[in-house]
Amino acid sequence: MNEQKHLPDVERLSVVIALILLAYATTAFITLPTRSLNLQLPGILLVISLNFSTVVAVVAAVLAAAGVEWVVTSHPNLSAQQYYQHWHHWLVPAFSAVAIGITLGTLPVGPAWWTVFGLGGVFLAAVLTIEYISADPADLRYSFAVLGLDAVSFALFLIIVAAISGADLRLYILLAAIIPVVFLISTRSLFLRLRGVWHVGWGAGIALILAQLAAAMFYLPLRPLQFGLILLGMLYGLISLASNIEEKANRRTLWIEPLVAALAFTLLGLLLR
Repeated sequence: MNEQKHLPDVERLSVVIALILLAYATTAFITLPTRSLNLQLPGILLVISLNFSTVVAVVAAVLAAAGVEWVVTSHPNLSAQQYYQHWHHWLVPAFSAVAIGITLGTLPVGPAWWTVFGLGGVFLAAVLTIEYISADPADLRYSFAVLGLDAVSFALFLIIVAAISGADLRLYILLAAIIPVVFLISTRSLFLRLRGVWHVGWGAGIALILAQLAAAMFYLPLRPLQFGLILLGMLYGLISLASNIEEKANRRTLWIEPLVAALAFTLLGLLLR
């Protein structure tokens, strides 16, 4: 296998980032009243608040997913048959776009808002570039791309879990958000670590374990960041354990890294008082 280096087409990358930033910029000049959507479920009335910033964040996520598809399909080492087999490249850019959009929606327009706006564009450009590199396992920078995507995925998981936990939502809403996010992150991380092999069973198992842990921790007096860090430690530890098992690592040592990571994040979370 020949090892190569490729970078995304600058024009395509620039167009995608420009469109996403244009969507974000509209929130600085357009303000619409918040609307409430009432969804009646059996025995439950679910109230969803929608504002312009939320809509823009969703639009930015769609643009990011479509944009990374457009950028990745220009890779010279991807055949036509592979073009519709890399939907997983949409996940991290879409989650990133949502996180940036929600952050901008919570800030008043000013120096801090424009700083996040600019840094968000740079961050999205970096994420799309890393996704492009990770599309080719023969690339010399593939291992670094995997590490970068893992770091971004875990950071986004922490942000999402902490935000949901801090919103004082009901347990079923928390689990409805955590389960799919954990499943997607774990299966994608294992796919990258194991160089193109899907392990849906591991992803489902990890999601089930994290859901049970989140349900048990929901009633404990934990701050949102503490809640997120403990779950993050367990998520990283379980993914590492699954990866070590699939790579047939030494049975005496395969559990050391996962255990140390889980304990380290749990201890850090408990120390944050």
